[in-house]
Amino acid sequence: MQLSVEQRGDVRIVRVQEAKLTYPVLASFFAEVRQLVEDGTRKVVIDLSAVTYIDSASIGCLMDIHRLLREKEGAVRLAGLQPRVETMISMTGVHKIVDIHREEAEALAAFGVKRRGKGDA
Repeated sequence: MQLSVEQRGDVRIVRVQEAKLTYPVLASFFAEVRQLVEDGTRKVVIDLSAVTYIDSASIGCLMDIHRLLREKEGAVRLAGLQPRVETMISMTGVHKIVDIHREEAEALAAFGVKRRGKGDA
């Protein structure tokens, strides 16, 4: 599973760097996010801009992440959905439960993280 994690304020950004988020890689993806939550993270943005395809198991995994964070009084937001992925998300109704944002910056702003200015790290 190829992904990167970045901290912005109290938000962790998980960038999935796989073209297909499907069953074979979901266990490691969920384990990574679960570890972040166990370590105290309560706000997660999942950047799916590199993902061009998800399956039903991926939808279930995203809902599991939503439930995990909700149990800890946290939240997850999805960002950067490609058209095919967005269609799958909307067909399954996930968009009614998990906040979807076009851009990562919008998802961060929804958590109250300001945009980076010049000179910000």
